[in-house]
Amino acid sequence: MRYSAVAYILGVLIAIVGLAALVPAIVDWRVGNDNSWAFLLSGIICLFFGGSMLIANRGEMGAITLRAAFLVTVLSWTLVSVFCSLPFMLSDLHLNFSDAFFESVSAVTTTGATVLTDLDHMSHGILLWRSMVQWVGGIGVVAFTMVLLPYLKVGGMQLLRAEASGHEQKAMPRSVAIMRSLLVVYMVLTVSCILLYYFFGMSWFDAFNHAMTTVATGGFSTHDASFGYFEQPMLHYIAAIFMILAGLPFVLYIQLLFQQKFLFLKDEQVRAFLWIIGVFVTILTLWLVVVSPMGFEESFRAVLFSTASVITTTGYATSDYTAWGGFAVLAFLFLTYIGACAESTSGGIKMMRLVILSRVIRRQFKTLLYPNGVFIMRYKGQRLTDDVAKSVLGFMGLYVTLNVVLTILLAFTGLDFETALSGAATALAN
Repeated sequence: MRYSAVAYILGVLIAIVGLAALVPAIVDWRVGNDNSWAFLLSGIICLFFGGSMLIANRGEMGAITLRAAFLVTVLSWTLVSVFCSLPFMLSDLHLNFSDAFFESVSAVTTTGATVLTDLDHMSHGILLWRSMVQWVGGIGVVAFTMVLLPYLKVGGMQLLRAEASGHEQKAMPRSVAIMRSLLVVYMVLTVSCILLYYFFGMSWFDAFNHAMTTVATGGFSTHDASFGYFEQPMLHYIAAIFMILAGLPFVLYIQLLFQQKFLFLKDEQVRAFLWIIGVFVTILTLWLVVVSPMGFEESFRAVLFSTASVITTTGYATSDYTAWGGFAVLAFLFLTYIGACAESTSGGIKMMRLVILSRVIRRQFKTLLYPNGVFIMRYKGQRLTDDVAKSVLGFMGLYVTLNVVLTILLAFTGLDFETALSGAATALAN
């Protein structure tokens, strides 16, 4: 275990947090808000700790071992969340550590839960900081999935190695090239979303913040009413489209941008993702037209937006779908567990695992019917080994077990069953 290499990587991440804190510091300073000093102090603290780790561990890092990769994974998400919580404690919010850490973790992991209220009157610096952290967390999720997870073989993610991490039919030759291309794609999506939001009625500040949290599928808003604050129907459609786009595999964007290959409709998990969205939007729209006074277009728009928000684990809201009846509530709870595609900013179990699980179940039924038969499972032309199947089944088992445990723990705090279950599902599906 090369601890110096681990410390060096963590130092880089903490220093980046410190530099990022200077942006909201400048924003609040320009409008005369005292929170600028909170961000400046937070940035100095982060740069001190991050810079110290860089200086103490500079030199030849060497290769990162598998054990070191696991350690970097755990410590990076944890430490970045801790240092990102500093502005929430030092600003005029005066949050205690538990609330500040909760808000920070929610932003970094793009979960979207919040302990803050009265967002409409909050300083621009705080609102911008929440969106920035969530935006960086979104690209961190994609990078982690594309570069590191294939080697950790977590939940069948080794299947991504040929596409993303580069030994067989690679999208780009090296991980560094992948990261550079990923950043370009991420920026293109974000800037496009900003311009469309502004063109159809948002202020520049709202457009900037909501575009970052839309593409990151994080769901933080600058208003207490979330996306329901904006009444323009076109903004709802734009948000739904970009949430769906952010739920697609980013490696396919890289292939489209740099290799001029449009492979979206050939990807099995993309087809499954779009098919599920289409089915749920159709059924729930018809349901809403029947049980509510809304017309077809309004029902379709509300269902499309909510479906895109829930299945991509974004968390935006334009209306309260719990008022649509028990059928809608159960449908959206199911979508929360499903999630979007692997290699996207979205959460959930992931479409790739569900497609593989369907292959495993189908083979099991065939084996029961034809005990002496030999049935080969394939995913995107690759043969699925038993190791991949076991990895996916192990992940699914762990996911369900953790959901049950977390639901019970939340119920112990006094929450009713429905709230505890949905809270656990949301937390795990970040």
